[in-house]
Amino acid sequence: MRFGIDADIDAEQARAVAEALASRFREDVTVVSDGEELARASYEGDTGAEASATDAVPEGTDADLGPTEREERLREEIAGIESGGKEKYKSQLPEQGKLFVRDRIDLWFDPDDGADSGDGFLFEDGKFAAFDDDDVLPADGLITGGATFEGRDVHFMANDYTVKRGSMAAKGVEKFLRMQQRALKTGQPVLYLMDSSGGRIDQQTGFFANREGIGKYYYNHSMLSGRVPQICVLYGPCIAGAAYTPVFADFTVMVRGMSAMAIASPRMVEMVTGEEISLEDLGGPEVHARHSGSADLIADDEEHARELVARLVGYLPNNSDEKPPRSDPAEPAKPPKGIDGVVPSEPNRGYDMVDVIERVVDGDSWFELRPEYGEEILTGFARIDGRPVGVVANQPAHRAGAIFPDAAEKAAGFVWTCDAYNVPLLYLADTPGFMAGSGVEKEGILEQGKKMIYATSAATVPKQCVVVRKAYGAGIYAMSGPAYDPESTIALPSGEIGIMGPEAAINAVYARKLDAIDDPEERKRTEAKLREEFREDIDARRMASEVVIDDVVPPSALREELTNRFAFYEGVEKDRPDKKHGTVL
Repeated sequence: MRFGIDADIDAEQARAVAEALASRFREDVTVVSDGEELARASYEGDTGAEASATDAVPEGTDADLGPTEREERLREEIAGIESGGKEKYKSQLPEQGKLFVRDRIDLWFDPDDGADSGDGFLFEDGKFAAFDDDDVLPADGLITGGATFEGRDVHFMANDYTVKRGSMAAKGVEKFLRMQQRALKTGQPVLYLMDSSGGRIDQQTGFFANREGIGKYYYNHSMLSGRVPQICVLYGPCIAGAAYTPVFADFTVMVRGMSAMAIASPRMVEMVTGEEISLEDLGGPEVHARHSGSADLIADDEEHARELVARLVGYLPNNSDEKPPRSDPAEPAKPPKGIDGVVPSEPNRGYDMVDVIERVVDGDSWFELRPEYGEEILTGFARIDGRPVGVVANQPAHRAGAIFPDAAEKAAGFVWTCDAYNVPLLYLADTPGFMAGSGVEKEGILEQGKKMIYATSAATVPKQCVVVRKAYGAGIYAMSGPAYDPESTIALPSGEIGIMGPEAAINAVYARKLDAIDDPEERKRTEAKLREEFREDIDARRMASEVVIDDVVPPSALREELTNRFAFYEGVEKDRPDKKHGTVL
């Protein structure tokens, strides 16, 4: 038996430890540290009454006398595994603001808050992985198992950063794949608690290109996608292959000052490109929250990360066969009667759409995702009368609510995810449409815009569209207007729907007529008249008169209207053409 220790001891101490262990475990023992053999001791065997007392329980004896020496030995082995990697690596965790992985699991599944939540750690798979390896690799650096989180069963994995920096090798990969495959069978969500430096390069022949190797992770991620919620929290630098799990997940949380993800490490980037860059600047939380859009949320610390995920799962079902869980209704955070005062009469004046949302949804239920990315569109979960809904809302406070490529991509992904997990959609439209110009063309406004329109078109969940103020151009299409199979399109009295706004329309249609007017005052009067005539043509009441939209509702009654409509259409089922899948996303 090989026994690894972390302590610095001399040869005499090591020999004493070896002899004690040989006597205790009744077999030959070799004591090693960092792969170096320190001492050996042979087991000489016990005799007489001592041996018979420990080797067997006499027939007819009450077996409830306590654990046998064999069981105690197993428990000590388990304790050794659960103690994690080398002490010198564990001692570094507090400096990095990290918990030891098993303390992290306790935080997630056995929160010491005094509440009878029913949460708890249930079991661990593969605890003895790499137990017989020459190197000391407790659980091969990866913990997988089952637990109860926020009242529901979940599968989980968690890297042990004290074991080879959380890197992955053959046995850990096998555990990871089994967890994913079991999630496909059970239909239960998966939590990935990531803290991994990637694959162990010196052992790649055991897992890298194999049919059941690390590449299978992403195949399984793809099979799980839209079947069960996959939520990933990053606790450290996840590089190369390890960085794909967070981007494949439905939702990704990064921890400020602690986590990062990148396709290659800064050292590799410098070798390949010559660029010198820190890990924070290469792939830290700010990079992925503001620029790539790969991070849905940023947590301040480990406790905050758990709180965010606990809120998130409250809006989601266990799998695509179920409906999202309902909660007790709550009054809005702000009074609905104030909606009309929030929305300016002038179509180009900015305001914060969150002020409208908080007057429509249940109090404290608005939960925004990707808030720093594509800020001209708001995406997030909320509840209306206790029912979870996904909210897609233009944000006039940012870029006048015009839709840029990053916002279109963000909205498309959110709509696609809501539809996968049966979360109804609420669109709040106030946009001049998709942004124009050479810059956005280079950034793929058409490509990203089509994805948003496609996701809206393909969604089969109940949808409600509210024209809050302006809905110009293809903006009304992307925001699930009348042509996009919403259960209802309603408007506030401030609503307008048109190809373009009055100013642009007058310049496009009447430019020559206006240029022919020499008198500035007469031109001004003509412009005002044409503008007013155009606004009447695109006014919500005109649209309701032509039965383009379903109704114009008093702003103070909007919450009640949406409550009734979501309840009425709760069981609606929609058919889409029989095909494998679309080609847009």
